Amino acid sequence: QVQVVESGGGLVQAGGSLRLSCAASGRTVSGKAMAWFRQAPGKERVFVATINWNGTSTYYADSVKGRFTISRDNAKNTVNLQMNNLKPEDTAIYYCAAGWLTGISSLKNDYRTWGQGTRVTVSS
Repeated sequence: QVQVVESGGGLVQAGGSLRLSCAASGRTVSGKAMAWFRQAPGKERVFVATINWNGTSTYYADSVKGRFTISRDNAKNTVNLQMNNLKPEDTAIYYCAAGWLTGISSLKNDYRTWGQGTRVTVSS
């Protein structure tokens, strides 16, 4: 049974940066795709970024492309999300997810394990 725990959220001013981390335990996630989703207050959980099993392929939501970078370290069983040039509209709870598949996906149903989330607040 895989478990994932997010960390690194916080309060930052617009234009600032944060680095989110996701630590997996229980079983290795090195053979599976990983992703970050986010949920703003009163809105649905939406896709942010995904990375394939070995880190050679990534895909981003248009809203974060060029500002966010997803990476993984399979030796440490971790996935990171570097967020630069943050905007107030990036304010949300960010969730790490471990997938069923090896390849990238932006679909929630392709992810089997979810963390509790870490809150990111961007002030204007």
